[in-house]
Amino acid sequence: MQRLQHYYQCFLAQLKNFDGIPALLLRLYLAPVFIMAGFSKTQMLNEEVTGFSAIMADPNIIAWFGNSDWGLGLPFPALLANLVILVEFFGGWFLLFGALTRLISIPLMFTMIVAATSVHADNGWFAITPTNSDISPAKVAVWLGIDSAQASLDNSEQTATRLEKMRELIEENGNTDWLYENGNIVVLNNGIEFSTTYFIMLLSLFFIGAGRYTSVDHFVAKRFLIEEKRFS
Repeated sequence: MQRLQHYYQCFLAQLKNFDGIPALLLRLYLAPVFIMAGFSKTQMLNEEVTGFSAIMADPNIIAWFGNSDWGLGLPFPALLANLVILVEFFGGWFLLFGALTRLISIPLMFTMIVAATSVHADNGWFAITPTNSDISPAKVAVWLGIDSAQASLDNSEQTATRLEKMRELIEENGNTDWLYENGNIVVLNNGIEFSTTYFIMLLSLFFIGAGRYTSVDHFVAKRFLIEEKRFS
């Protein structure tokens, strides 16, 4: 038993050399999401706009930020839209290289909170509506006694009926081989699932850092310790 415990402790000691991998994978997952989220809000897609103006917020995005009827109804929409672009687009690149990871995670988490509460909260949890109530994660919540989760299961059953009707209409009137070639159809729910997931991943990076041997932060910190020891 003691020998087994010894081998186990040696195994744990060796794992420390690879503890940067989870952080690296989190960063590689999140970076493209935020880079493109910021990019999509700029005027870069407009070929007539060049120079510094190209990285500023698109007027339609500014209008969406400020309009209370069909948008977010936020104050100072131009300022906030451009701040979000800076945080998402450049923050994504910082995540990719693991630079100032803990620092940049804070405003990125804030954007996810705002997105969840102002854009997605009214739509519930799921980003894509489950259409099989028997295997929906909401069933676990029902098992735990959360009565409101039953509404999600009912919605799944209703959505499955509607989705089946969509398929019937497509089969009767469309070229299904071509239409389904790149994937099946789903019903977008646009809930808080993705923004919450991204928040949790960013929160993890905030606590564990960018990762040993896999980030700019690691080598900057290593260099700083060397310099500190030299002058101590």
